[in-house]
Amino acid sequence: MEAQTSRDLLLSRKRRREGSNGETEEGERLIKIPRCTVGLKHPAPFADELEPADGKPYKRVSMEEAKRATPPDRPVRVYADGIFDVFHSGHARALMQAKCLFPNTHLIVGVCSDDLTHKYKGFTVMNEDERYDAIRHCRYVDEVVRNAPWTLSPEFLAKHRIDFVAHDDIPYSSAGSDDVYKHIKEAGMFAPTQRTEGISTSDIITRIVRDYDVYVRRNLQRGYTAKELNVSFINEKKYHLQERVDKVKRKVRDVEEKSKEFVQKVEEKSIDLIQKWEEKSREFIGNFLQMFGPEGALKHMLKEGKGRMLQAISPRQSPSSSPTREERSPSPTFRLPFFSKTSPPPSPPHHSGARGYLISEDDDEDDDN
Repeated sequence: MEAQTSRDLLLSRKRRREGSNGETEEGERLIKIPRCTVGLKHPAPFADELEPADGKPYKRVSMEEAKRATPPDRPVRVYADGIFDVFHSGHARALMQAKCLFPNTHLIVGVCSDDLTHKYKGFTVMNEDERYDAIRHCRYVDEVVRNAPWTLSPEFLAKHRIDFVAHDDIPYSSAGSDDVYKHIKEAGMFAPTQRTEGISTSDIITRIVRDYDVYVRRNLQRGYTAKELNVSFINEKKYHLQERVDKVKRKVRDVEEKSKEFVQKVEEKSIDLIQKWEEKSREFIGNFLQMFGPEGALKHMLKEGKGRMLQAISPRQSPSSSPTREERSPSPTFRLPFFSKTSPPPSPPHHSGARGYLISEDDDEDDDN
């Protein structure tokens, strides 16, 4: 069941990778894996540390029997070999495919030694012990063969009870042979897997060599000495100088970015201020025109004040016909306080020498006139 689930997951990933523009169909996006704990607690054992197999004779299973699923006590023993230098996801995917070839699979992985690898392929980044340990901790591996042979002999296949050999189908020319797996294919024991495009040990090494200066400076910053990095004294100083120059460039770049942000904020605030100033200026101009314009409030106030001032300083006009003395209504009379009550009646106003006389309001008005 676990192998079937892993195989379905692999096929769905493959379909997504081969789809146009990396797009997947709606049904494939809905594929989900049940939550379960499938991680192992211990690394895979080495083949030379296992107990010897039982005394049953070795009988290889056919492809049809392997695909139909073998009994639990008789898993299909699949062998995959390689160098596995700088172990990466391409290696892990190849081993996952080998593990998922059949419903009941026991995956044996052979790792070649340093001497054999340096002889036929070249120098490695990791030594053999590091490569052995990396393979042991891959979750798909059940057994590890140290110092694996470069070409597989019938004796080796029988010793490890191997049913099938898994590898990519590209002919692997080495050790004077056009394809070291040719006899395995002819025997019907070859199970092809797919390479993962875009990643390999050679690609990773190419990246490091291409950006050599960057990685040397990186490790110098992390505390490695020039001697450990095999760097001369002059190159060490050059890398330190380059690092300082890059720091200055980064600071300048940071200052430029911050200044751009500051200028952008100032522009935004200036635009807001200009808009507010325009609004206030329109309001000020409107208020000014309302007060001092041709028809403004000030003009009306001046007109009104001028009218009141003219009215105040202009003489009062007399009526065209004033009533006669006889037509006037009698006015109340007032007696001067210094005259006694027993004074004789007042004489006509034209006679002088009288001791007292009456003064009326009408007389006052006549005197004013």
